[in-house]
Amino acid sequence: MSRLQVVSGKGGTGKTTVAAALALALATEGKRTLLVEVEGRQGIAQLFETEALPYEERKIAVAPGGGEVHALAIDPELALLDYLQMFYKLGSAGRALKKLGAIDFATTIAPGLRDVLLTGKACEAVRRKDRSGRFVYDHVVMDAPPTGRITRFLNVNDEVAGLAKIGPIHNQAQAVMRVLKSPETSVHMVTLLEEMPVQETADGITELRGANLPVGRVIVNMVRPAVLDESELDLAHAAPRTALAEALSGAGLGGARRGGLAERLVDPLLQQADEYAERFALEREQRAVLTDLGLPLHELPLLAEGMDLAGLYELATELRQQGIS
Repeated sequence: MSRLQVVSGKGGTGKTTVAAALALALATEGKRTLLVEVEGRQGIAQLFETEALPYEERKIAVAPGGGEVHALAIDPELALLDYLQMFYKLGSAGRALKKLGAIDFATTIAPGLRDVLLTGKACEAVRRKDRSGRFVYDHVVMDAPPTGRITRFLNVNDEVAGLAKIGPIHNQAQAVMRVLKSPETSVHMVTLLEEMPVQETADGITELRGANLPVGRVIVNMVRPAVLDESELDLAHAAPRTALAEALSGAGLGGARRGGLAERLVDPLLQQADEYAERFALEREQRAVLTDLGLPLHELPLLAEGMDLAGLYELATELRQQGIS
């Protein structure tokens, strides 16, 4: 697995949940991962049932086998202060600029600069080593913007071309792109087995490939369990109504008399079967579209009891069992 794992997806597909589960899966067996949030929604803190994340790396979970998950919510204003201190040694002058609103002004009028700061912080964590020369983090997982913005967000070199042709900003963008377009990085797409998310996934992958950004895997989230297969659906429609009523009666659902509960249950059950058959066909069609993309495909189940911390660990285990480690 690449050391920088970028997770994107259409809004509502659960990309933040998948990013968090991936960070847990990669931290198993004593490894250390950093889970990075760039959109300021504090979704990671909610998933791990902890307080809002500050602009500092903080341990938020322990993975099976003793690994650790650290998290960081990147604030673009504070990241710019770090940047100014790193390259220009502004110190207190930089903090004064923040009080005057200059930092917010700069990141607002130059969105490309904002993306350089966000991606740059993640890439710095990927490259960081301790005193012994070992990487501080085995993996960095970024909960990235949605598919509609992911290519532009990651392609920061083009974004800053109109801002700076030379100098520290230009050099920083070049350094970031060296990481983002290298084998160190994989961009994963999260989707559902529905037409719009699948189409956005396909379009997003086309854009990423066009920008020479490294596409990783497709992760299908919230997959509902299969209740009937195709042959069983055909059998349900082919069976005479009287036979269905008799089967229901034999199962203890109403008596065998004409017009009884067993007969009244036949129509609602057949309607449910029709609805399931329609969804079954749609999901099969969308799964085929995703398969044609030629990328590793993983599926995560819909958790019947909703998402909580235990569910997050369950999804992490599922990812490991499917070979993401």
